Amino acid sequence: MSAPRPRSPRNLSSPKVPVILVSGVEEGAMLSATISLHLGLPDAVMVRHVIDPGRQLLTRVVSDLTGVIEHEEINLAHACVACAIREDIVPTLERLAARGRWGSIVACLPVAAEAVQVCRVLAWAPRMAPHIGISAVVAALEGTTVAEDLLGPDLLDERGLATSEDDRRGVAEVGSAIVEYADVVCITEAPEPEERSLVATLARPGTPVVTDPSLLDAVGLVAGVHRHHAVEAWVAEVRRNALPPLPEGGAWRLDLCSERPIHPVRFQEELELLGGGPRRSRGCFWVPTRPDDICVWDGAGGQASVGSTQKWGRTERLTRIVVIGIDDEATEIPRAFERALLTDQEIARRGQIWEESWDGLEDWLGPIGRAA
Repeated sequence: MSAPRPRSPRNLSSPKVPVILVSGVEEGAMLSATISLHLGLPDAVMVRHVIDPGRQLLTRVVSDLTGVIEHEEINLAHACVACAIREDIVPTLERLAARGRWGSIVACLPVAAEAVQVCRVLAWAPRMAPHIGISAVVAALEGTTVAEDLLGPDLLDERGLATSEDDRRGVAEVGSAIVEYADVVCITEAPEPEERSLVATLARPGTPVVTDPSLLDAVGLVAGVHRHHAVEAWVAEVRRNALPPLPEGGAWRLDLCSERPIHPVRFQEELELLGGGPRRSRGCFWVPTRPDDICVWDGAGGQASVGSTQKWGRTERLTRIVVIGIDDEATEIPRAFERALLTDQEIARRGQIWEESWDGLEDWLGPIGRAA
């Protein structure tokens, strides 16, 4: 097979080199998707990054159809995904694109690294990589472990997949988020009907789901299917639009929504029902003791994280948590949600904004920053 024809170096006015990002929580599935895409794009270069947190090493392999071009190990001060993206992944993609030798790039990210991190870097700082544009994000799943990877209780470090020594994320937390951000989901083989329904429910409406890596339309993906603003709207913590119709196949979805705040103490009492079990849940809420803060809920596989990084500002406050599952124990979750909200009596007595110096959520949200 002949080598790709050399191209003239690109300048800033030239079209950007399209990049397909492949992410997932199972190395074999990711490699299958990456190789399939590469074979479908004869003029592409493939980049693969692997993180070894124990050795604090990032391994980079660059190859095209002529063979391996680069194989390097990079020492990282802190071998985490954020460091890898900042120090090598994005710079490598930009460097390869600027050479003008290849028509596209297929990038296999480190296992458990989320493509959202790369896309946001490029969106926030486009001058950092002027020669590349994200054309598609592919989520790669193992067909025999779909439910375990998206709803199971395992932690990344229990599977040897942690990206740093202090990475305590759950496999389901990462896997579900990867599917939610994807432009196409590639499964190594056809899963059970309820598992395919689960994937379709998690994914953005209209996202193709293929059950054989060889069916990936590499040419179509390179043409450009990634729409950053649309994807960001789907994965946003605060969602005000109506949800799309529920896909058929067995997965269920609860849209728990209220204008009322959640009681800070009862929230903790109902936490196990709201965030426990083999389910994916995410959204936002507010509490009367912190009326300015957008509180973020992110749960999967029986684990839930709560945080706050933004303010409501002039927007209306909202409590909305969407829960997705395939088990048969969904009936108690709406009741737990209703119990956690402020009651009519509490609102009549104290209103919806309380002046308190402590509310019991300090471990998650930090100290209360203002008196209402």
